[in-house]
Amino acid sequence: MGAESVPRREVVTGRPAADRAALPRTAAAQPDDDPAVGPLMRRQLRAALTVTLLLAAPLGLLPVLLRMLPLAGNRPGVWLLLGVAPYPALLCAGAWYVRRAERNEGDVTAR
Repeated sequence: MGAESVPRREVVTGRPAADRAALPRTAAAQPDDDPAVGPLMRRQLRAALTVTLLLAAPLGLLPVLLRMLPLAGNRPGVWLLLGVAPYPALLCAGAWYVRRAERNEGDVTAR
């Protein structure tokens, strides 16, 4: 056990610097190279912000509305309304957003 040769441990975090210098540098394709990407990104952002605002306003005001209505004393009714009412709105908004995003992408790829 005393005279065995133990290899030196090294921590490898990437290619050695000499190997990296020998690699050819290639220009990666940038999304800005395609002129259709900018308008597509703006249209997708507009659709996302629209859906966010259309959902945030009614769903954010739902607790305030429930507090003001006389339904506040009916605890099961409140929980049912809070637990069930948002889901149809979420499903409709999600379906609209998916259709809109696919239409935006289809418009760009059809060019």
